[in-house]
Amino acid sequence: MSDDRRPAGYLLLRQRHRLNCLPHHVASFVTHGTRKTHVTPEKTEETYPRAYWPGESDFAHLEFALKREGLHLSLLRTLLPLLRPDQMVAGIQAKPTGAYARRLWFLYEAFSGQRLNVPDAAQGNYVDLLDPRDYYTGPVSRSPRHRVNVNLPGTLSFSPMVRKTKRLKAAEASQLEQRCRKVIEAIPPELYARALQFLYTKETKSSYAIERETPDQQRAQKFADALHEAAQRDYLLKDALVGLQRAVVDPRFANSGWRDSIAEQNYVSRSVGQTEEEMHFVAPRPEDLPELMPAYLDASRRILNRLHPVIAAALIAYPFVFLHPFTDGNGRLHRFLIHYVLSFRRFAPDGVVFPISATMLHRLRDYDASLESFSKPLLELVEYKLDGHGRMTVLNDTRDYYRYVDCTFIAETLFSFVEDTIEKELPAEIQFLQQYDAARRLMRDVVDLPNRHADLFVRLCLQGNGSISKTKRQLPEYAALSDEEVAGLEAAVVEAFALRAKT
Repeated sequence: MSDDRRPAGYLLLRQRHRLNCLPHHVASFVTHGTRKTHVTPEKTEETYPRAYWPGESDFAHLEFALKREGLHLSLLRTLLPLLRPDQMVAGIQAKPTGAYARRLWFLYEAFSGQRLNVPDAAQGNYVDLLDPRDYYTGPVSRSPRHRVNVNLPGTLSFSPMVRKTKRLKAAEASQLEQRCRKVIEAIPPELYARALQFLYTKETKSSYAIERETPDQQRAQKFADALHEAAQRDYLLKDALVGLQRAVVDPRFANSGWRDSIAEQNYVSRSVGQTEEEMHFVAPRPEDLPELMPAYLDASRRILNRLHPVIAAALIAYPFVFLHPFTDGNGRLHRFLIHYVLSFRRFAPDGVVFPISATMLHRLRDYDASLESFSKPLLELVEYKLDGHGRMTVLNDTRDYYRYVDCTFIAETLFSFVEDTIEKELPAEIQFLQQYDAARRLMRDVVDLPNRHADLFVRLCLQGNGSISKTKRQLPEYAALSDEEVAGLEAAVVEAFALRAKT
């Protein structure tokens, strides 16, 4: 890239006003050269010829940004209240019917709380705050003063955003719902009920395993029960989420409300020494949750029925884990919310849960990357200190960083998890049950073991890739078996699961 490039649009405004806000997905420059686009996984750099230079004023760069870079609510919420009213009035009056001027006028008054000395817009078509060609939008409410259609997925107080990328358009068109139903409908009737119960158990264990936890039987059952009834309850309520958290975590770490009720600042890190922590994520300050959580729940209710179920799940489940409202269980509840949205929207047949957490567990690097798409740039903005006991104090105002999470990459990744679950995980789990039943039938031809002994034998044999170890052979459950009978049982498992036979 040329060194004579001048930043423009949001990048210039961020540098000029020394704004602390999350970076935008587009960075624009103007140079003596030709029009160029450079795309990386993290962002897009647009370079324009000199003729595109908007001028020196903040208002001109704001118009440039809205036109060419989309809506960067995080920056606009921070910047607009800093601008002088007369500066805004001059820009608006220069183009009183201009689409970008009216959007800026609306946002300035909304974010600053100041009513500008400008008469209400009396002519011109209503303009959309978000361009529906570029963004997934929400229900429209009109601002007659500015003649603006406010069509955010959420609200001005809290609205995760998703851009209409080629990947997401293709994913929407791939008819995953129909593919999911075909996989479920293909389950043999005699296996159906057991297969569904197996999937609920699998999802429960996988969700805990992602956090390297093994729940006790009671908590595991409560989580599975919540999955069963997901479509029948309203979980976008504080009491419902608090009750679910209390059910699925160790009672010693259960909360009776959001973290503000116990003034707890939480974070996610990894110890890299006796006194050093590798920080992965810092949650909002507890005192900010009484404002953020109702705004989140309000936005989520708007999103729930509006967008494609997978996109809605991304916009509801991921911001929840970024808000981290509880002491413990935030990750499990975040994954539960994916199921809640998909179940509520009837993405799969009633009563069916597909084990998306198992896919996440198999693709942990991709799952981590989806979380880090927000948490990594956030870390550069948060100032904090840790005391000798690992208790954190956040030193700067971070509340607004969590309001407008760009969930584009997150939605793309979630679509890939859902597709893998439908195309790979679900068929594999159903095949496992079929092979398991076949193994049990073949084993009965050798020895009709008690059910518990037979189940254990299959598990041990699978762990040993077709044979049980000499140590396991000495278990009292198998003391009465001859070597020939053990070999026959092993051969039955090898045949049913198509394992490599022993040599």
